[in-house]
Amino acid sequence: MALTFVFSLAMNACQRFPDASRGSRFVRHMVIPITMLMILTFGDKALRGVGLPLIDRLGIAQYLWAYSASLIGVGLWLTLTWIRHFESFCEVFTPRVPAQRTGIASAMESDGQPEETTGMPSVSSSNSGLAINGSAPAMLGRYKVLKELGRGAMGIVYLGKDPTIQRFVAIKTMRLDQIDDSEKLQEVKARFFREAESAGKLSHPNIVTIYDAGEQDDLGYIAMELLDGQALRQWSRPPHLLPPMETIQVLATVADALDHAHQEGVVHRDIKPANIMLTKDRTVKVMDFGIAKMASSSRTQTDMVLGTPTYMSPEQIGGKKVDGRSDIFSLGIVFFELLTGRPPFMADNLPALLFAIAHHHPPALQSIRKDLPPMCQEIVTRALQKDLPQRYRRAAELSQDLQACLHSLAA
Repeated sequence: MALTFVFSLAMNACQRFPDASRGSRFVRHMVIPITMLMILTFGDKALRGVGLPLIDRLGIAQYLWAYSASLIGVGLWLTLTWIRHFESFCEVFTPRVPAQRTGIASAMESDGQPEETTGMPSVSSSNSGLAINGSAPAMLGRYKVLKELGRGAMGIVYLGKDPTIQRFVAIKTMRLDQIDDSEKLQEVKARFFREAESAGKLSHPNIVTIYDAGEQDDLGYIAMELLDGQALRQWSRPPHLLPPMETIQVLATVADALDHAHQEGVVHRDIKPANIMLTKDRTVKVMDFGIAKMASSSRTQTDMVLGTPTYMSPEQIGGKKVDGRSDIFSLGIVFFELLTGRPPFMADNLPALLFAIAHHHPPALQSIRKDLPPMCQEIVTRALQKDLPQRYRRAAELSQDLQACLHSLAA
């Protein structure tokens, strides 16, 4: 009974142990074979100590053959697992290179949110050789890797340079060597390049431009436009809220950009303040089209939902097929948050939050901020409708209402 209890604990630990980097992946795969080795060893001692009649009934020779075969099998299992995941084991002893925060506002998500700062660093070819950090690749495709900017949902983001035209780019990467199943790997690669191709077709002044995508040394990468500015999350909490008129103008621009993407058949899936950039010259840029789907495709969890929970639409929560109206719902949440300084749906835990998004109505804007015009409430109410037919059909309609609200305020 004790050994059975130990085995059940090991199975539970294996299922719950995070499949992450720096050795945790190695430990997760080693738990079961090590546990089986312990069970065989202590089980043999228990049988020899208190179960001799049972061994005699089975036959000592047959018992020894069965025990030896089991021991050899578990030993081979343990050895093969060690060899297969040895690189993950080595990560335990590889010092982590801290991400250098450089002021480029295209850094990857960290802790579930992207990190953006301001200020364009001065990088030249004379010092680029010194900028390569740790085990960062020297080249990705035709791009020279200069330094690491951050880590996040997909992998690592690097500052890169196209030496042909002397253009700096942000290179977002996704590790492919952590996918053990060959069929799954091919599926991930196909989705990765399909999403990159779809996002790369978008040509709009308010959507971040994707220049290139490729694969090198089990590393998928996307080279995209490098931005200098701050994400809207910088203005999503008091006392740093934007003036209502500027918020409405920014969101109307985002809606126009999303409408362009939707007409091209591309759904963002992860609209949130951290994925909307306001550059130093006050240009609005929507970032990371398809990134949420690409990142999730590299993971093995089958119950993974795409997007950031606070900004998910009811159809995303339900695991249904999404279209542009899902992005409109997420943009409605962003609009509410930028106006009031808090998201419309809040809860103490993830299940309660998802239930609130799917079933609860958001609070009235005026109950939080009394100086907002009634038209803002009408826009939020329609954007956050649970039923798709009652929601805005197109982001262009949302943009028109936002522009009308802006004109009424200006008058």
